Amino acid sequence: METPGPYDVAIIGAGPGGTTAAIYAARSNLRTLLIDKVHLGGQMVFTEKIANYPGCPEPVSGRELLDSMRRQAESYGAEFLVSEVMGLDLEGDPKSVHCYHGVFQARAVIIAAGAGERKAKVPGEEEFLGRGVSYCATCDGPFFKGEEVAVVGESAEAAEEALFLSRFAGTVHILTPKSGLQGADHLADEIAGQPQIVIHPHKRVKRVIGEATVTGLECQVRDTPVEVLPVVGAFFYLLGAQPATSFLRGALELDEKGYVRVDETMMASVPGVYAVGDVRRGVLKQVVTAAADGAVAAMAAERYIRGRSTIIKTPH
Repeated sequence: METPGPYDVAIIGAGPGGTTAAIYAARSNLRTLLIDKVHLGGQMVFTEKIANYPGCPEPVSGRELLDSMRRQAESYGAEFLVSEVMGLDLEGDPKSVHCYHGVFQARAVIIAAGAGERKAKVPGEEEFLGRGVSYCATCDGPFFKGEEVAVVGESAEAAEEALFLSRFAGTVHILTPKSGLQGADHLADEIAGQPQIVIHPHKRVKRVIGEATVTGLECQVRDTPVEVLPVVGAFFYLLGAQPATSFLRGALELDEKGYVRVDETMMASVPGVYAVGDVRRGVLKQVVTAAADGAVAAMAAERYIRGRSTIIKTPH
């Protein structure tokens, strides 16, 4: 479904880089859309205490700081959408961002998807992709009505996807490699109120098994025998440290490690497209550096949209 538009700026990723870009873009009177798979995005939400962010003399949790940044962006008119980005068309003007909830057009696009992709897959994961293995509960959840499925991961995204799956599946198993869900305290009561959701702490998936489709997961709690969990669907939300740029291959120039190549204004290989934070190569990976990238990219996008040759100074 084609949505009304176009926006001036579409931002993919609601971590500190993307949210700061939204603040600066919206404050520059640009119609701004920020898209992420979860309500608050980025690895920042897993940080319990941030004590070195300028202007915050007392330690603050990553979730609190990011929520404050989001509210600031919304106060300037930025719009937020929780949706999965399925693909991009970056040629031409406007550019198109294809999401589960529709196609959104924008004059400029800022990539702030962060890090989190994995180098290694679980054995059987790629083999059964599309045959029981999925990375998008919103896309594939309705196909598992009344069935037994598993969500593999411990992030807030995994928790939100499990809640979505509980609308359809008979039982939703959450397999967390560590002690439980991380950065999902705001969802604890809601998950506890869903009897069909079962959390398995310290349980790691060793292999996806099946024939034509998935029939189970070989799992193990450390130092115990491997057991088989009989499920017909497995939704993976495990986090890694690689830049989340696999969806950009062929659309933008990436380096050998998968980072987006950018210039000093954060512009990528396609004019009007920018990359900030952990998707670009940098010597320091901090909230403050991601936020700085977002500010630079938003002002460069404003220059691009207005057709100026230089970035103008804006009042603080």
